[in-house]
Formats: sequence, structure tokens, C-alpha cells
Amino acid sequence: MIKAILIDDELHCLDTLSILLKEYCPGVQIIAQCRSANEGLQAIKKQKPDLIFLDIEMPGMNGFELLEHFTEISFAIIFTTSYDQYAIKAIRFSALDYLLKPIDPTELAIAVKKVEEQRPLPVAEQFQMLLKRLQNNDHPFNKIAVPTVEGFEMIAADNVVRCEADDNYTHLFLKNKTKVTACRTLKEMEEQLRDFLSFVRVHHSYVVNLNEVTKYVRGEGGYLVMTDGSTVNVSRSRKEALLKLF
Repeated sequence: MIKAILIDDELHCLDTLSILLKEYCPGVQIIAQCRSANEGLQAIKKQKPDLIFLDIEMPGMNGFELLEHFTEISFAIIFTTSYDQYAIKAIRFSALDYLLKPIDPTELAIAVKKVEEQRPLPVAEQFQMLLKRLQNNDHPFNKIAVPTVEGFEMIAADNVVRCEADDNYTHLFLKNKTKVTACRTLKEMEEQLRDFLSFVRVHHSYVVNLNEVTKYVRGEGGYLVMTDGSTVNVSRSRKEALLKLF
């Protein structure tokens, strides 16, 4: 069982999340429900959870400020938040997980499954990156945090030529001819890169940087030739949308 603590200042949000977890995530045991960040902080230190669901906007101390009390993160985190475009972008670029309120049961189950599959726990540097981004919200995002089996790497998005799916992992091929394997599905990497408008899903197995395309070759779906000399198949269903971008 995954021991979880829920932290949210709104009682109805705690109640709703508790009900959803019991119905859709039977592998989660709720060990505490906290109505403030300070209460949550004490519960985390005392009960040593495997996972916390953390609301971002709370009076007094918000969810991000709560995390500043930890030099080492020994638990998984799923942020819960109402829509705040910049905060969500910062979370996504830091390779952290979040759920939008009202929480969708399917998205909840997917997020919990990641924890059950024992993905690498977040590291302090990811939160430092997140907090730095939030404190400098006029600073453009140009790098993403890419989780790997060893930790995570900071990669400039414009250095990525293409992304290739490999089951629950994704290979990122970079301009310098190196490859980074992310502990993320291609769908998750696509989500992380979507704010960089040059990245497009062209196939169920590929996301490409359009700035790195040198040629499109016609065919049933056709294929792309990239600046690194690789070729990437284009699916029939995505061909028309891709050609419109060109």
C-alpha cells in the first residue's frame, strides 16, 4: 500500500479527493488529511508518507513554500491546483506531476500508477528550479528537467532534435549526437515540450522539433529527414496537420 497525506485548505477538496482515491486507487492508504501547509508539514515529518497530494494555493504558507522546508525529498508529490498557467508551466518544465481541479478520476489513476511503478523520486534540485521559475515569472523557459534513472538532466529544448518512444521511456536525440533516455512516456514528454511551439507529434512513436527538419518525403504518411541525418515516419492521421504547419 502507498501511504498518502492529503494537504488542502478547502474541506470539500479533501473530501472529494479522498472519495476518488478510495474508489479508483485502492492501492492508496490515506494516513492524514491536513487543512494547512503547516499542519501538512508536521504530518509529513511525523508519519513519513510515500506520497503527498499538495494543494498549491493555501493561506499563510503555500504548497511551494512547504517544500522549501525539506533539503531532501523522500516522498512522491502530486500537486493539485486550480488553473494557473504560469505555475503549471513551471511544474511541467520541472518534470513534476500535477492534477487540475476538479480532479478527473482517470488522470488521478494515471498519476498514482506512476508512483506505484516506483518512478524516481523528485530531487531537491527540481524544486529549486521550480521555485526559481516562480520567483522570476518574467524569465522565459528555455530548459526542461528530464528525469533519468540516475536523477535528472537539464536540457535546452532547442537542443532536442527528436523524441522517440520506447515503452514507458523516451529517447531524446540531441544536436550534439548524444542520446538521453527519460523515465517518461512520449505522451509525458510531449506535454512537457508543448509550450515550445516547434515540437510536434508526427507519429505514435515520435515527436520532432520542426526547426530540425530538413526535408519531407511524400508517401502514405511520408517521412521526415532531420538535421542529424535520421528519418522519422509520419503517420497518415497526422500528415495533413503536419503539412499545414509547413
